[in-house]
Amino acid sequence: MPKLMEVVKNDNLFTSGHRACAGCPAPIILRQALMVAGPNTVVSINTGCMEVVSTIDPFTSWNVPYIHEAFENSAAAISGVESCYEAFKKKGKIKKDMNFIAIGGDGGTYDIGIQALSGAIERGHRFLYICYDNEAYMNTGIQRSSATPYGSHTTTSPAGSVIPGKKQKRKDLTEIIVAHNIPYAAQASPAYRNDFMKKVEKALACGGPSFINIISPCPLGWRFNPDESIEIARLAVQTKFWPIYEAENGKYKITHKPREEVDIEEFLKVQGRFAHLFKPENRHIIDEIRKDIKYKWDRLERLERLYSD
Repeated sequence: MPKLMEVVKNDNLFTSGHRACAGCPAPIILRQALMVAGPNTVVSINTGCMEVVSTIDPFTSWNVPYIHEAFENSAAAISGVESCYEAFKKKGKIKKDMNFIAIGGDGGTYDIGIQALSGAIERGHRFLYICYDNEAYMNTGIQRSSATPYGSHTTTSPAGSVIPGKKQKRKDLTEIIVAHNIPYAAQASPAYRNDFMKKVEKALACGGPSFINIISPCPLGWRFNPDESIEIARLAVQTKFWPIYEAENGKYKITHKPREEVDIEEFLKVQGRFAHLFKPENRHIIDEIRKDIKYKWDRLERLERLYSD
């Protein structure tokens, strides 16, 4: 864990005064990431919730150099900035060390921006990509994305008499990124801040492209009370719905293992987007979700054991 008294000196790199919805954990995520990265950081961010709420002209919440990009371009932009920095440093025009962070929501990462992200990672640029995953296109009306969980109600996968929510299972983007053979990839939760900040520190120090996928519960889209965001982010981990783990040079480690089994129903029942699953005709979807969680967790444990021997 980064030394607390050191990182709190950078506490104002993402400031208050933004227009995020009450209870949104994404500003907390950004603030904590920048506390670790420090002032010598350049940020590129996709169009999305955090761009919209933090840069309403003529105001900004960013106290580091910041570039707003279209949905698909955050990784491409930061790779260009990093390349320029390396060229200037080689020529002696820049001497200080810099960090480079690209940021996007799940829509701009899982879907629209995955090509640019994959390309930047394959080229080996030194940057950290942080995806704040609220599991739908929340900024434009709560439409389903490929990060939206199976069975979830959204405005484009509405639960009703025709379909019981989203019919497809979500994409496992973290594992797609791991398959690129990068130095560091991880999943995190804002409910476990020390775990997240340590992962940011590792990612920035790994010497190459890195990726952190962090769950970001949305009170509006997930339909829960704004004061419950962090508790729901904790439940996501405790129920193993959102395992927090890392793959460091391909070596897996689960960074938090729940001491007690918490059934997935405890996570689902506190969110309005899953309310329809508790009708008798839809209960089988909960069983399928439970089965998928077990499969994913068992796979992670096998991968972890593979490297612990």
